[in-house]
Amino acid sequence: MDKTPNEYIRWRFQHGDDKEALVKDTMTLTDEEREKCKEPCVFELKDDKGNVSKVKWRIERLTSGRKQVKKEYEYEVQFVGMDYNANRYVTASKLTKWGFTKHMKIVDEKVAQRAGAFSTPLTNVNVENHLEDVGLDKEFGTHTRMAALSGGQKVKVVIAAAMWNQPHIVILDEPTNYLDRDSLGALAGAIETFEGGVVMITHNNEFCSALCPETWLMQKADDGIARCNCKGDADWMAKQSKLAVKNAIKMDEVTDALGNIVEIKEVKKGRDAMSRAEKKKADKVRKAKLARGEDVSESDGEDWE
Repeated sequence: MDKTPNEYIRWRFQHGDDKEALVKDTMTLTDEEREKCKEPCVFELKDDKGNVSKVKWRIERLTSGRKQVKKEYEYEVQFVGMDYNANRYVTASKLTKWGFTKHMKIVDEKVAQRAGAFSTPLTNVNVENHLEDVGLDKEFGTHTRMAALSGGQKVKVVIAAAMWNQPHIVILDEPTNYLDRDSLGALAGAIETFEGGVVMITHNNEFCSALCPETWLMQKADDGIARCNCKGDADWMAKQSKLAVKNAIKMDEVTDALGNIVEIKEVKKGRDAMSRAEKKKADKVRKAKLARGEDVSESDGEDWE
């Protein structure tokens, strides 16, 4: 909370890894798992004549190396008391059997982070632009500590950080919390046009239904088998998707994570709704048009004196 949003994102991704992702429970070893990983593993070695012998080596760690062989990943491992020349690739199925599942998840996370890191350099300007893309102006994104931000602004920081490495699947847990009407509309539009997959957890049925017109109802029958009933067809879904953003903006209230109803107040329009930076930019554009003798309509800025 003592960092600005810009500083926070650069700190979180500064070495190419997502610091927060690597400390999740699904990545952290328990004492029992740590002890299991210390046990020796059996490997088969072939000599030049094709003879096979078995050895027991202890795995010290998984490097960041990973490759795909046929339909399975193989991970590069380093052994206790041996240099890197002895490293070898081991299949995921064997490593799972030996208790290295979380180690593989960490490598997978690092590989994914490295792939995204090449897209956008982690510079102050790039992060600033990224924050502005989610509706957080420079004044708040670069010059304000997160502790001083509103709830809605903090939500935007969370979304910006989650999207930094350009994931292909996004999981949104109560994304409508604290957002004003315009932000809800922007979020709906972003979800609608996002080319990846979106999993959304929400109490807000109106927001969800507008964006997810197809419903799968899972029910467990008496025989213990879960069956799915699907509602919605392709034509109906196509028509519904066009109304998604419009319907989302019309919402008068949202439900927070605790089930509380939060009323959405009407947002001011025109010049009163602009940030200081937006007003300055609009003034500059208007002056330039006047200097060229162009007509300045109300669309260029409302409530001009």
